[in-house]
Amino acid sequence: MRRPRAEVRSDALSATPSNAAIEIRGVSRIYGSGENRVTALSDVFVDIRENEFFTLLGPSGCGKTTLLRLIAGFDFPTKGEILLNGEDIAPLPPFKRPVNTVFQSYALFPHMTVEENISFGLEMLGKPKGEIKARTGEMLELVHMTAMRDRAVSQISGGQQQRVALARALAPKPEVLLLDEPLSALDYKLRKEMQFELKRVQSETGITFIFVTHDQEEALTMSDRIAVMSNGEVRQIGSAREIYDRPADRFVADFIGESNFLEGTITATGENSATVALAGGTTITAALPAGQKHSGNATVVVRPEHATLGKAGTGAFDGTLEEAVYFGTDTHFHIRLETGELFIVREQNRRGGGDDVPATGQRVSVHIGPEAAQILRD
Repeated sequence: MRRPRAEVRSDALSATPSNAAIEIRGVSRIYGSGENRVTALSDVFVDIRENEFFTLLGPSGCGKTTLLRLIAGFDFPTKGEILLNGEDIAPLPPFKRPVNTVFQSYALFPHMTVEENISFGLEMLGKPKGEIKARTGEMLELVHMTAMRDRAVSQISGGQQQRVALARALAPKPEVLLLDEPLSALDYKLRKEMQFELKRVQSETGITFIFVTHDQEEALTMSDRIAVMSNGEVRQIGSAREIYDRPADRFVADFIGESNFLEGTITATGENSATVALAGGTTITAALPAGQKHSGNATVVVRPEHATLGKAGTGAFDGTLEEAVYFGTDTHFHIRLETGELFIVREQNRRGGGDDVPATGQRVSVHIGPEAAQILRD
């Protein structure tokens, strides 16, 4: 059974939950010196809870894999602490940490069978033969590979190899499992299947998973919480819904999904919202980031699916429909506003609803609900 989790706070990057498995305390990693100095991580604070599926998400070069390597012990921080259950493990080599890693390449032994790959780590730890056999059997069942236990790993598919790599890493019962983009080599359909498999395995084992990816959809699908990273820094931590619906700043809003950005000036503020006068003269209400005080100029984000189309003169602002792109499940409407900005509205398609689609070049209005707009952090 999974333990109950403390309340999620996306604005608290360094809050210490009572059940933290991993605590990253002011960690920096700097390579080189002088003109060759590169800061891979800069004063990072992250708490990862017990039994949590936690994802480090960001573009290439943002520092997510560096942070994973520091937790694993393959590299060491320039400064800061890495605590596992309250104890500093930063100075310890990998083999002295109760942490295992599933690599992007899987790193399986091609001359061994599925069963031999899974049992190898247990043999290296000197476990009794009976325990090795029983534990290997449990892992084969967990990843649904019992029927292929005697198959050479070179004779199984990429998805099956991923399952074997996962089982091998879980066999020694690590307290934390690190996964470095293990699904990136799989095709789209198989990758989707393995996302649910990984989530199932994490839930059944109750082990803390720390997953690294640059794929936003992957992170939103699998994670209990997500840390969005950029340029060696953590920009926001929160649940998938918090990250998507309430991005803290422009980078997060732009990196996660599609976004419309509107520039304006705050004319009045309330407890959780503000009135914003947009560049074209339209006034809208937008949510304020938690714990943030704003005044003056502001950037507002609106997700395409949080806005709707209507007849000209009936919505928040008008524009001209430049293009309607049909995606099967939904249609993306590209509207050129009177200010010259491009605004995208995404509406779900309904069977038999094709006659309602406005024509290219037609004047339309964009409707924005009271909960659709969000002011971004400075």
